Amino acid sequence: MTGGLGGVMAAASQGAHDAGGFVIGLLPGDDAAAANDFVDLPIPTGLGEGRNLLIVRMAHIVVAVGGSWGTLSEVALARRRGIPVVSLQGWRIDGPAPHQGVVTAADAATAVQTAVALLSER
Repeated sequence: MTGGLGGVMAAASQGAHDAGGFVIGLLPGDDAAAANDFVDLPIPTGLGEGRNLLIVRMAHIVVAVGGSWGTLSEVALARRRGIPVVSLQGWRIDGPAPHQGVVTAADAATAVQTAVALLSER
C-alpha cells in the first residue's frame, strides 16, 4: 500500500506491481483518477494528510522514504504502534533498544531486504 500519488509513491507502487503484488493507493483527495498508473485499487479518502494514520494502521512494517513532514508523521505513528520502520534517505531516530528507533538503509534493495527480515521477526 502507498499514498497512491507520484514520485516515491509511484516508484513504490511500480516496484510492488512489477513483483506481482496488488497495489492499494490511499489517496489524500476525492479523485480516484489521481492515482498513479500502478495502483490496482485507488481509495480516495478526502482526508489529506489524515490518511497517513490509515496507511500506518494497515501496515505490518513501514518503509519511509525521504524527509518530508508527512513522512515523519507516518514514522511517529508507526513507532507509537510498535510497527518497525525502515528509513531510506530520511529521518533518523534513535531508540533505547534494537528496533525502538528507525532502522536506516543505504539503498532501496537494502530497505526491502531489511523490511522483509524485520517482518519475519514479528
